[in-house]
Amino acid sequence: MRQIDPPGLRPPFARYAHAVEVPPGLRWVVASGQLGVGPDDIAPASAAAQAEICFANIDAILSAAGMDRAHVVRINAFVTDRAHMPGYMAARDAWLAGQSRLPASTLVIVAGFTRPEFLVEIEVLAAG
Repeated sequence: MRQIDPPGLRPPFARYAHAVEVPPGLRWVVASGQLGVGPDDIAPASAAAQAEICFANIDAILSAAGMDRAHVVRINAFVTDRAHMPGYMAARDAWLAGQSRLPASTLVIVAGFTRPEFLVEIEVLAAG
């Protein structure tokens, strides 16, 4: 896979790529959005802690598919308020630390999720 950040475009606002090229013949994994809730059905109060759970869930999904973070092509994240962006971004940047190729990424502010305590939802596309 190849990270694409064309000259002449403003650099990405954070740790992500403008695009990622996936060569033919790779297997795709499409992960449903993961909410920041653990197996105990409890969601921590902070967006950062919820995002850490989301990324841990994504790690488990990728591992079950024989993949890891290096296979992620795209991250789609949703937060319920602009105030949650720093917590989400800190968790995402920590999750991406050490990656030589960054995925494409989108962050959207939404009105809410199925339960009011949910602040963050993250989905990924991976190829490998």
